[in-house]
Amino acid sequence: MNRERLYLFDTTLRDGAQTNGVDFTLHDKQLIAGMLDELGIDYVEGGYPGANPTDTEFFATKPKFDHASFTAFGMTRRPGRSASNDPGLAALLEAKADAICFVAKSSAYQVRVALETTNEENLASIRDSVKAAKAAGREVMLDCEHFFDGYKENPEFALACAKAAYDSGARWVVLCDTNGGTMPHEVETIVGEVIKLIPGDHVGIHAHNDTDQAVANSLAAVRAGARQIQGTLNGLGERCGNANLCSLIPTLRLKSEFSDCFDIGVSPDKMATLMKVSRTLDDMLNRAPNRHAPYVGESAFVTKTGIHASAVLKDPQTYEHVSPEAVGNHRKVLVSDQAGRSNVIAELDRAGIPYDKNDPRLVRLVEELKEREAAGYAYESANASFDLLARRTLGRVPEYFRVEQFDVNVEQRYNANGQRVTVAMAVVKVDVAGERLISAAEGNGPVNALDVALRKDLGKYQKYIEGLKLIDYRVRILNGGTEAVTRVLIESEDEEGERWTTIGVSPNIIDASFQALMDSVVYKLVKSGAPA
Repeated sequence: MNRERLYLFDTTLRDGAQTNGVDFTLHDKQLIAGMLDELGIDYVEGGYPGANPTDTEFFATKPKFDHASFTAFGMTRRPGRSASNDPGLAALLEAKADAICFVAKSSAYQVRVALETTNEENLASIRDSVKAAKAAGREVMLDCEHFFDGYKENPEFALACAKAAYDSGARWVVLCDTNGGTMPHEVETIVGEVIKLIPGDHVGIHAHNDTDQAVANSLAAVRAGARQIQGTLNGLGERCGNANLCSLIPTLRLKSEFSDCFDIGVSPDKMATLMKVSRTLDDMLNRAPNRHAPYVGESAFVTKTGIHASAVLKDPQTYEHVSPEAVGNHRKVLVSDQAGRSNVIAELDRAGIPYDKNDPRLVRLVEELKEREAAGYAYESANASFDLLARRTLGRVPEYFRVEQFDVNVEQRYNANGQRVTVAMAVVKVDVAGERLISAAEGNGPVNALDVALRKDLGKYQKYIEGLKLIDYRVRILNGGTEAVTRVLIESEDEEGERWTTIGVSPNIIDASFQALMDSVVYKLVKSGAPA
């Protein structure tokens, strides 16, 4: 069967950055862009070059993508200026991008009130900007801002804006529900009118979630003929967010209405990493994942004991609309000891940890996990710590070394230049096969000092951790008040580029950090096959 191609456009790094509390660093943008390309997204919108230093620097060098087109966002030329004399347009053309996505008003009301210009000047701005970018060799698209509201007010003008972009050479004309108030049946009807003038394989949809229908509106647009969908990971975006690609991707690939007719760039193998992609973004932003999110949420495939759980254990299809493994999630049946045992066995299989199904220590591992998760541990986000906990409980982790004591001090003092500085000092005493080793180190903070001191001298195991480095450190306060509990996640990397995450939980942030540091070092020793 010949299937039409649907194109996915991600605007996490631009529209998603409008989310309250979200602030991407340059490093964040680089990592997320690479993750989106690896997932199979067709267009990665990196931001607005010239609007701020981070975006300008991001577009100074084009990322090395295997799949995605790197896209710059910006406004069409300003009213009253020529395309050759507009600094914003010049910044877009200078950006190291494969494609340019312009934004222009397509509502007569917005043109009159927000831009304070004429309909004719707005149309001329669209034509001039698209032609200039096309002449510069870029793939061009236009976000028709306020399109649906504009169409309901003045359909002739809204259509004229879309047609002006298409006739001037735009590859994509994207219809934006900017205020997020359009209903799915309205989207389907209006998109149907648009494709009478512009071929559907040149039409896109950009939906906001202000009525909690951005995904539904995107799918309605596809039904009506649109062939590009814009959205964000985890539905990030201003106000209530954008269409959630973590919901759209599985729906397009797993629901026959769409999968029988359309193909997308995200392969089944890559879709199986979707939960990890979603969780990685949340961890980078230090946000608590939405446990009830469709497909990728922790509770998306959770069933409590009772008739539902009984049925799921007999045949998962009784209460699951898709296979959780298809999106990298997994099934959980809560409460009962038998269900807990099944969950743990599934986790052990995924981690490749050998076990005997009749081993009574499996019951102990189930209880240990329940107690720890109740205390604040989140092993979904800490694969290496789960691995170690399981191996320790099953008796398969040597005690390579024992930390007898550590001490951390922080002091303010004047340096040799007379500047007041804050310095952290850590001392760690370890026992390695009966040999006591004492290491001291300074750091730019107490955790950094502790990390350096711990890994400074582990005797005969030192050679196994030479390539170990910590690449991320995240802290989350789990409850408020003076008895707040802190969760620390540390991401580590070895000399071969393999990464893993470890966790620590404690009312004391230093203690929580040290737990995660210890797990990281021990996991590296286990992974490297260090002798006991």
